[in-house]
Amino acid sequence: MHNSGHRFPAQERLAAGAQYIAGRPTHGTSGHTFAVVDPATGDTVYSYELAGHADVDAAVAAARAAFPGWAGATPGERSDALHRFAAVLAERAEEFARAESLQCGKPLKLTREFDVPGTIDNTAFFAGAARHLQGQSAGEYSGDHTSYVRREPIGVVGSIAPWNYPLQMAAWKILPAIAAGNTIVLKPAELTPLTSLLFAEAATAAGIPDGVVNIVTGTGKEAGEHLVGHPDVAMTSFTGSTAVGKRVAEVATATVKRLHLELGGKAPFLVFDDADLDAAVNGAVAGALINTGQDCTAATRAYVQRPLYEEFVARTAALMEGVRVGDPFGPATDIGPLISHAQRDRVAGFVERARAYARVVTGGEAPQGELKSGAYYRPTLVADAAQDSEIVQSEIFGPVLVVLPFDSDDEGIGLANDTPYGLAASAWTRDVYRANRATREIKAGCVWVNDHIPIISEMPHGGYKASGFGKDMSAYSFEEYTQIKHVMFDNTAVARKDWHRTIFGDR
Repeated sequence: MHNSGHRFPAQERLAAGAQYIAGRPTHGTSGHTFAVVDPATGDTVYSYELAGHADVDAAVAAARAAFPGWAGATPGERSDALHRFAAVLAERAEEFARAESLQCGKPLKLTREFDVPGTIDNTAFFAGAARHLQGQSAGEYSGDHTSYVRREPIGVVGSIAPWNYPLQMAAWKILPAIAAGNTIVLKPAELTPLTSLLFAEAATAAGIPDGVVNIVTGTGKEAGEHLVGHPDVAMTSFTGSTAVGKRVAEVATATVKRLHLELGGKAPFLVFDDADLDAAVNGAVAGALINTGQDCTAATRAYVQRPLYEEFVARTAALMEGVRVGDPFGPATDIGPLISHAQRDRVAGFVERARAYARVVTGGEAPQGELKSGAYYRPTLVADAAQDSEIVQSEIFGPVLVVLPFDSDDEGIGLANDTPYGLAASAWTRDVYRANRATREIKAGCVWVNDHIPIISEMPHGGYKASGFGKDMSAYSFEEYTQIKHVMFDNTAVARKDWHRTIFGDR
């Protein structure tokens, strides 16, 4: 197994503290400490002082002070800063990849090839998009009056990011917010603060002004709720579970602030009887096991039309059994551990309870031997569960795929829609009419056809139903982080006089 103590090159720099406020690191003031644990070994890799209310207040004050200058910068100036930011991230790519693997248990090949390049690409995208924040052209829509629309930043954004993709989620929240001229206070999950802190440090190195990007690392109950409820925070963006999202909405409502929620998912994987079975099996395994299944867009419910069902189950199980579980820093590893032993036990509980009503085809256990001390769980395939069962309806967030049969196309699409969630889905078919119907009728923010999981910076990401509202990435995310102002000019003094006469009569 790897030695955690030799895997974190930025540890000395972050010893200055796990809060990053007004361009510099500092220690938290809550009086409580927290340990970041390598989930592959159980070793502590970083200990820090948690943020308290005073740290949140200081971060919000720094963001508020920086807002007029940053909002007043031209789009070109913000764009230039973000281009420099992307260059700094590219220079430090290996450092980010290793820190992300260490704190999350992700395979290093995943962070090197997906998480870090995706973050750099997002930064470059928003560097360009910052120059295209357009309002609406002027026009005479009401007699002698000229109207136009301004698109303006909102102010201080308070964001909360999850532990499953700490670097990418920090980027998805910070980049559109600051590209639009806002300033931000981000609270990462206390389990995974490392790359968010490095991200803010890189922003400062790129010349983004102090106070534009701030990080407070504390618990949701203390730091998170105080940030969401803060009267000087104009908007809250949250990614996490639907249950916590409801609490965030409740707290945000008290100050009537803008709200963006990206919540849980239970993505259906719909395989019609004309699908390319090889492609579907490979897609199901990759889509279910990405990030050890800790992905709210992961394939979790495979619905397979009856003629292909048994062969799909057998071939998917065989492919899962060949997936290599192991040391995240090992070059042959396909999936690493779950984020913690508590999460591993939660996932195992779903599978153990399902044994009473479904068939566990493969997996369903923690590996032993040299992996015993980590939060590992074998890729698991469950078949023949009922649609209304816990394992089909609830978000598991682990390397577990449930497979159910269906007969008619109507039934398959109906089953795909039959959970509270609507974040992502996929349809597998060679028939363009079936594909078109599925993409139209499945209620989800993203529907892939003959693929599952890929995302790109230019396209939006966000959910329907209990999966939340609002969009990350793409130009559509600017709708979340800007507000619209109507400006109207009276073009003639006569028109102004006539308007007053209409309202008040002759005076």
